[in-house]
Amino acid sequence: MGVQLVVSLLAASIMQRMAPHCSFARWLLCNGSLFRFKHPSEGELCALAGKQMPKPNRRDRRQNGDSKPLTVPKDIDLQLEKAPVNVLDALVLRFFLEYQWLIDFAVYAMGVFLFTEGYYCVVDGSKEVNIGAIWCVLTVLFCLKSLHTLMSHYFRSDEGGERSVCLAFGFLSLLVAMLVLVVREDYLEFGLESGFASLFDNLEVFAKQQGFAEWSIPVTKLTVKLGLAAICAFIGALLAFPGLRLAQTHLDAIQLNSDRPLIQLLLHMSFLSPIMILILWIKPIARDFLNKAPMGKTSITIISSANFDTVRLWTVVVLCLLRLAVVRYHLQAYLNLAQKWVEQMKKEAGRIAAIDIQRKVTRVFCYLTVVTLQYLIPILLVLFSTLTLKALGDFSWGLGVEEVPGVTPALLPTPVPVLPGGLDEDEDGAEDIEEDIQATVARLTEAFVALRTVLTPIFFRGLFAFLTWWVAACQVISSLFGIYFHQYLMQN
Repeated sequence: MGVQLVVSLLAASIMQRMAPHCSFARWLLCNGSLFRFKHPSEGELCALAGKQMPKPNRRDRRQNGDSKPLTVPKDIDLQLEKAPVNVLDALVLRFFLEYQWLIDFAVYAMGVFLFTEGYYCVVDGSKEVNIGAIWCVLTVLFCLKSLHTLMSHYFRSDEGGERSVCLAFGFLSLLVAMLVLVVREDYLEFGLESGFASLFDNLEVFAKQQGFAEWSIPVTKLTVKLGLAAICAFIGALLAFPGLRLAQTHLDAIQLNSDRPLIQLLLHMSFLSPIMILILWIKPIARDFLNKAPMGKTSITIISSANFDTVRLWTVVVLCLLRLAVVRYHLQAYLNLAQKWVEQMKKEAGRIAAIDIQRKVTRVFCYLTVVTLQYLIPILLVLFSTLTLKALGDFSWGLGVEEVPGVTPALLPTPVPVLPGGLDEDEDGAEDIEEDIQATVARLTEAFVALRTVLTPIFFRGLFAFLTWWVAACQVISSLFGIYFHQYLMQN
């Protein structure tokens, strides 16, 4: 664990010191590929309306109060000026610091995970704590925290529509989760049943070894599943607006790239990737079909059951990389909403205040980081849940290698003895410090070993497989509803 810990601390130090100078999150928005629209000044609006800019008189404004807002006809020939997004523009965006920290942390977590995987290929790390998996779990938790921050912003708004949408998707997700959790493992092969059985058995053994002979599990599997369904409802509420936003940017990106069929194909594949992830855990369609694919009167094996888990992991990772590859098209489609709103305004009659035009155009750009988080966080949730599933579930990246998850019952670890050293009296202080460090390391090692005997790989397989599948399911539900909403309800 020493090498992993050193690399982990080094990655955290580099992330802290390099963030002001080199940031992947900042490069993603400010590399010159995204163009925003500048709001028109009052002078430009007056020139387009064919009148001079009014010059307010201080004496009249002092006597009569503030002057009336400047209004212009809606059908003026307004063309917004485009400009590339730069670093100074990005610093004023809402939630920019949260966005930058989360994306940079995810990049460094990926680096630590890749190092850990390479380290385990060289050294037998079966008795060490997987630091890369800890970074992946932290990334998942930080992603959920960021989504919660965005959702709380909707709840604090004066309008109640966003709050109602989140609550509606939360209750819908609760219903769907309870239905999914009662499906047998023959159809949805998460491994939750065997995982919970392993957890409860190890907890009872561990409690008896601690001296609680009469202790029994105070909760049942039904209670655990109800708690898991409540967590699923919370995740569904968090992913409501990301799915709705994904549907809008997908439709706009398809229209924006109407003359580029290859980009349209990639966008469609990216949008349908959560559905493909759902299918991977449906056993009759995925594992059973590929293991015994019908070919006339016989059946052939396309992917053996031993290799299917590895192929499934690689498929999810590739689909996540595909969605990350088309992020620029979605973000540019969102920024084009300013020009799209201006074109829609030109078709209307009447007059509009100049300040309303400026606010509407500026608001689109100010929420760029919010939209970026709503697009990237679901991808990061699926990606790092899959990486955690691989690391903690004892899976392998190579074909032909079948890993058997550990089901060893809980055993008390042997404490590491602290041997006294025969040093001089002048070194008593250093000796005490060294003994304290050894005792602390022994206690941490004992705690980690005890935790690993209770939380076995078979439990992590069921938990993170279900989490990966559920995040994809929430995306499918919210994005398909968003397609229906933007394609039909908004037009009507």
